[in-house]
Amino acid sequence: MLRVLSENNQVSIIAVTGTQLVSEACQRHQTSPTASAALGRALLGTLLIASFREQGEKTQVTWKGDGPIGTIQTIASSNGVVKGKLGNPLADPPLRPDGKLNVGAAVGRGILAVVRSLPFTDRGWQAPYTGMVPIRSGEIAEDLAVYLVESEQAQAAVALGVTIDRDLNVKAAGGYLINVLPFADDSTIVQLETNINKAGNVSSLIEQGATARDICNVLLQGLGGCPPPESNAVVSSQPLYGPCNGEELKGRMISSVVLLGRREVESILKEQGKVEVHCEFCRETFDFEQMEVMAALHAAETL
Repeated sequence: MLRVLSENNQVSIIAVTGTQLVSEACQRHQTSPTASAALGRALLGTLLIASFREQGEKTQVTWKGDGPIGTIQTIASSNGVVKGKLGNPLADPPLRPDGKLNVGAAVGRGILAVVRSLPFTDRGWQAPYTGMVPIRSGEIAEDLAVYLVESEQAQAAVALGVTIDRDLNVKAAGGYLINVLPFADDSTIVQLETNINKAGNVSSLIEQGATARDICNVLLQGLGGCPPPESNAVVSSQPLYGPCNGEELKGRMISSVVLLGRREVESILKEQGKVEVHCEFCRETFDFEQMEVMAALHAAETL
């Protein structure tokens, strides 16, 4: 994942190649082809609008549509880590007339909600920012672009793509977010429009071997090209799905179990002999035995 500033300082671009990330997410959720495309686009889009923000900031995006896929929810942090879930991972409506996966029909119409949770600072807790817009098409990228224009007053373009091969595996996935700065002149905007049309489908570029830097170079033709890696105009990070580290996830889960309270925990242990916790984002299930749960509960009560 790469963020660059054009040579004329009028355009900011974030580009991501996330084939492995999307593939992991789809394997975890066992998605149909259309659901894979929808979840992959949502993950990458959320990653783009969340990345390189204030350290510790998190962004949650929810597509609550009336389509068969149900609700899609994704959460990304400023350092390039993202996770997501969807209501019906098997949703797979008929293809569009042009033969492409019909993500728009899978998502349907409804509301797109974005919540930005700001980090705790020396000034104390900061209230989260919430923005809501109607789902424009359900195709994910257009919906996010509408949100950025209407809720954040950003002159932005968003492109997202996920290609599924004949074996139903994720073949290529990626995207980019272009922010045109307020003082950009008309010639810059015209050149950008030309470059976007020339770039074509972003997943096709990645399928042909393009990196995030290659994508930025295509989009910045005639505007100075992508700055060199050592330039202050370039920032990079490695996109990841999660956090899904087993031990870290287990620690968070046992803390959640403790929050149920002694009476509820003892009731579950009496009925089942253990406490089973399932993460809807990572699709991991952990069993906590009685001794482990009671030790954690006792530790919490003695704090």
